[in-house]
Amino acid sequence: MIGRKRLVLETAWCKGCGICAAFCPGQVLEIRGGKAAVRDGGQCVSCGLCELRCPDYAIYLVNVEE
Repeated sequence: MIGRKRLVLETAWCKGCGICAAFCPGQVLEIRGGKAAVRDGGQCVSCGLCELRCPDYAIYLVNVEE
């Protein structure tokens, strides 16, 4: 069984390159104020593409306890 995951942004580490937003299939992420931001977290499918592509390790998924 696959557990639920939650998206975490470390905005202090983000340089606003936009790679995460470009690869997000659900358009969950956007660049706002020069940093990555969650546009619509409810659309996140926890695919992990943002985490894999971020050169600054500023975005990642964590398991959510149920």
